Amino acid sequence: MRALNKKLVELFPKDIYNSIFNGSNELYLEVNSREILKICTYVDTELGCPLVSMFANDERQLHHKFAVYYVFADKNRSGLLTLKTMVSEEEMTIQSICNEIPAAALYEREIKDLFGIIPKGHPALKELIFHGNWPEGKYPLRKDFDTRKKVHMINKKKEFVEVKGEGVYEIPVGPVHAGIIEPGHFRFSVAGEPILHLEAQLHYVHKGIEKMCEGESIEKCLYISERISGDESFTNSLAYCQAVEKIVGVNVPTRAKYIRVVFAELERLTSHLGDLGGICLDVAYGFGAFQFRAMRAWAYLIADELCGMRFLRSVNRLGGVRKDFIVGKEKSLIEQLNKIRTELKDTAGILKAHSLFIDRVENTGVLSAGIAADLNAVGPPGRASGRHYDVRKSYPYEAYTDLDFDISEHNNGDVNCRVNVKIEECFESIDLIINAIEAMPEGKVREKTDSVEPHRFAFGITEAPRGENIHWVMTGEDNTVFRYKIRTPSFCNWPALCHAVKGNIVPDFPLINKSFNLSYAGNDL
Repeated sequence: MRALNKKLVELFPKDIYNSIFNGSNELYLEVNSREILKICTYVDTELGCPLVSMFANDERQLHHKFAVYYVFADKNRSGLLTLKTMVSEEEMTIQSICNEIPAAALYEREIKDLFGIIPKGHPALKELIFHGNWPEGKYPLRKDFDTRKKVHMINKKKEFVEVKGEGVYEIPVGPVHAGIIEPGHFRFSVAGEPILHLEAQLHYVHKGIEKMCEGESIEKCLYISERISGDESFTNSLAYCQAVEKIVGVNVPTRAKYIRVVFAELERLTSHLGDLGGICLDVAYGFGAFQFRAMRAWAYLIADELCGMRFLRSVNRLGGVRKDFIVGKEKSLIEQLNKIRTELKDTAGILKAHSLFIDRVENTGVLSAGIAADLNAVGPPGRASGRHYDVRKSYPYEAYTDLDFDISEHNNGDVNCRVNVKIEECFESIDLIINAIEAMPEGKVREKTDSVEPHRFAFGITEAPRGENIHWVMTGEDNTVFRYKIRTPSFCNWPALCHAVKGNIVPDFPLINKSFNLSYAGNDL
């Protein structure tokens, strides 16, 4: 990262004010806000470092200004490059970068809603978090926003993109859906049967998690992180733990690192098996649906045997894990995992030989490689569209550095490729768990964490079942959290889904949606 810093300082000597190295893989550069577009574009296009997160922070207590952070992934160096610009209360504007870097579009809208910082030049600056009922001039993530006072809602019409033309009509779906899924509104513009445009309105279950964590203890925020999204409890809490552990400087015991790998892969296995069952159900292939559901139930039995909680909560602790969950259970776990592997191999073979199933998933919901790259599509959807990227390889953490595994890679970007990625990752997860159990050394599973210095910060990054998961923590006074920024994989992949459905017919939307399996709760923070 020092070589990268030297290069950028030489290229932009007048526009880079300060450099901060945070550990071995985090570089923060404070830059001239008027040149942010030029610098960001260079980092994205010339250096090949995609934008992976962007957020604001109310730092008036520290610097009498707001700050905006632009986070880029330097995958070749396993590093994170963060450009920071300061925004005064009098100005409250930044230069939009989304015309050059499309992935920035949602981040800039989020910053505008939550902080009131306007991205000048944004082509479609409509509300993202709010739905037309939020009053003007109220910005929840400013430090002076009082959560104890009731906000009086207003009535304002919500605008949607209107596609015009002969024979074009709209189909509104949601926000309330059949079943138990969370709310989301989808506005289809259709000509005949093909979908011309899809606009998704989310954030109906916006919970204010980032605001909720302000001023709370480091320990309490760990429990909040586990409840961001029910089926990614472990990897969310792990990303939070990584950030705090980096700030504190604690070395997690080796055995705890292996235990964390076991739980992370178990979470991935249960998630993918559920997705595969849902895809089979959406094409009316009952046999496949029931097979994958049975295997998922077996995986839940493993979770129950390990920690008594299928959502894998209260496993992580700062400095390691709560207790040694593996000891004495090794033989039973390996036997159960081999049982799932055998059943999965047989079921996958039958599935791929079923011509009616293949006919429904091939060339359906194609996400092109170009759009996947522009929007920073992550996880299985990204890997199905030719993006050979996995945090466990590019930013190895815990015991992944000592374990061998392959990254799935497909290029057609359709439902079939996303199915194949998830099947392959299920096999890899089983192998990783077994290898971790067999290679796990003896020893303690938790290192004590001391008090945390205020106003220090760090990233935690994990590969959740849905993909790249990035958490940023800045500490406050008395072992509290000053700012907690959460960017789950669903935030990146929802816009990608809207592109993938174009040209398909409306009845295929549930199938395409399930192949992405995006989280409402993980998006609507």
